[in-house]
Amino acid sequence: MIVRPLVDGDRAAWEPLWEGYQTFYKAQLAPEITETTWRRFLDPAEPMHALGGFDEGGKLLGIVHYIFHRSCWSIGPYCYLQDLFTASEARGKGVGRQLIEAVYEAAKQADASRVYWLTHELNEQAMLLYDKVADRTGFVQYRKMPPY
Repeated sequence: MIVRPLVDGDRAAWEPLWEGYQTFYKAQLAPEITETTWRRFLDPAEPMHALGGFDEGGKLLGIVHYIFHRSCWSIGPYCYLQDLFTASEARGKGVGRQLIEAVYEAAKQADASRVYWLTHELNEQAMLLYDKVADRTGFVQYRKMPPY
């Protein structure tokens, strides 16, 4: 598998995986959010990045999105792995692991002091992988949606 940054010409292959990710989490984003997100990935001034995992024939098998941000707890940035999704036919074949490892490498290059992510507590299949490549922190997420 080849892991590389997504480019403008990859949008048609990226979008079905992006939609599959939203479906998995029972989310539906407005088209303008998808459009803005894609534009941010392509803007070198943005801290948002997208990588794709491609088979030898050039088919996109998986995507990962990550964001660098500042922290009060470190000099260098943190790296938030926001989205990871693989095509159903690619699951269990190492695609997710290779995409996570590519984010680790990007974080290393950026001198990030950590890579972290969230997953739903019922996402047991993904956690089988996550437990092999990272440590559970024990933190619980709280969220408040508008109106505040």
